[in-house]
Amino acid sequence: MNGNHQTLALLLFSAFIAVTLAITTWVSRNRHGSAEEFYAGGRLFSPMENGFAIAGDYMSAASFLGISGLIALFGYDGMLYSVGFLVAWLVVLLLVAELVRNCGRFTLADVVAARMAERPVRIAAGTSSVTVSVLYLVAQMVGAGSLVALLLGGTSGAARSWTVIGVGALMVIYVSLGGMRATTWIQIVKAVLLTAGAIVLTVLVLVRFHGDFNALLDSAAERSGHGSRFLAPGLRYGGTWTARIDFISLGLALVLGTAGLPHILSRFYTVPTARAARRSVVWSIGLIGSFYLMTIVLGFGAAALVGSADVRASNAAGNTAIPLLAMELGGGEGSTGGAILFAVVAAVAFATILAVVAGITLASSASVAHDLYASLRRPGSRQYSEVAVARVAAAAIGVAAIGLGLIAQDLNVAFLVGLAFAVAASANLPVLLYSLFWRNFTTRGAVWSVYGGLIPAVLLVLLSPVVSGSPASLFPGVDFQLFPLENPGLVSIPLGFLAGWVGTVTSADPPDEAKHAETEVRALTGAGAV
Repeated sequence: MNGNHQTLALLLFSAFIAVTLAITTWVSRNRHGSAEEFYAGGRLFSPMENGFAIAGDYMSAASFLGISGLIALFGYDGMLYSVGFLVAWLVVLLLVAELVRNCGRFTLADVVAARMAERPVRIAAGTSSVTVSVLYLVAQMVGAGSLVALLLGGTSGAARSWTVIGVGALMVIYVSLGGMRATTWIQIVKAVLLTAGAIVLTVLVLVRFHGDFNALLDSAAERSGHGSRFLAPGLRYGGTWTARIDFISLGLALVLGTAGLPHILSRFYTVPTARAARRSVVWSIGLIGSFYLMTIVLGFGAAALVGSADVRASNAAGNTAIPLLAMELGGGEGSTGGAILFAVVAAVAFATILAVVAGITLASSASVAHDLYASLRRPGSRQYSEVAVARVAAAAIGVAAIGLGLIAQDLNVAFLVGLAFAVAASANLPVLLYSLFWRNFTTRGAVWSVYGGLIPAVLLVLLSPVVSGSPASLFPGVDFQLFPLENPGLVSIPLGFLAGWVGTVTSADPPDEAKHAETEVRALTGAGAV
């Protein structure tokens, strides 16, 4: 891109950053500093507002950049991400939304601790939530780096690194100053922009092929370099039995992981009632469902109009497929229309990243302050307010995410999010479901369930081809790979459920039936909910 076009895109970036910082500043002047205000925005959002915010939280850089990129490179197999991310919301709607809103206050640990010994449960759940959040944040950082590198010509490693650092700094400012109220409004603005941008691109792709979806698929297959195999299962996950099992593992992680994501669960506490929480999910499913259908069109559109080879040449993981498609739809490289559409899409994608990292950082800092700090502080030591601790935690988590984002710059963002989903499904979902539905569940079962899913999931990722042993791994020069699958979900999710069951049946302490009865009534009716 020439200097004028780069300037246009950077101006749009700057405009969004200025608007979001203005929202944050305005909100920070109108808050009273309580934990309920900082963590839950005062529980004053309507179902429609919260539904848009949930959609904004969920439709991340992985969705907009990563999924479309995987479809552009691998066709049918890339669509697994779109389907998995969408189907996951049925689990949230049917099993989690209302019950979590009734039982909890700010975090996942609140739900579990309602009927267990608080200290060990909060430490375990808080540790797990922070781990999932940091993994998810890394994906957003990588997406931001890829986007700005493309904008500046695709050759500047320094630009990618400084972008990761800049996004990390902005997310700390959003969370520290504005809390949940500012984060929510940023996500609402971002959801509207992203949906509008996706609609415009989808319409332009379909107009280019005169509304003939078959012609789009045929052209995508022809330009993919794989022919008809591009439209059939197996291009990415069908070469060996290991790849097929990896496909199943990824699907499990995507479908079950959403219900264990800390930043999604925390959104249910921003509405006044459980009924409002359920209606929020209905709103978000409509928005998210429409968006993921559009990513399929955009992914195949990128393959058909840009070509899989050019997408891969720009970014080996496919993260730049959508901006390249926008440039092509606007008239091609060097054209004013292409530059304008590219700049708009790049700005929307950048807005997507900023909004999502703010939500994840807020959820993880809440886990540190509300769960870990409150449980680990020593009696008699100097007491700091939870909100002050959360602000410091946001900065520390930002630094960790920046460091990991710099290391993982060459991995596909959708793939990175798949790992975060696997850890969430392994560590958070089993303890959440057991706490809500199993009468005999005990404190030992809860702690074992979290660690029994978290430790194997993280360990298997470290020993997988993602980290070492292949040219595409994080550390291609070394090989300590022992686990053959790229996604650990198929092994670690059952281990999380199994560890919870074993911990419960071997526990010397009997379950607290009175607390279970109280929690059950509260979950199902809302009586006594905060």
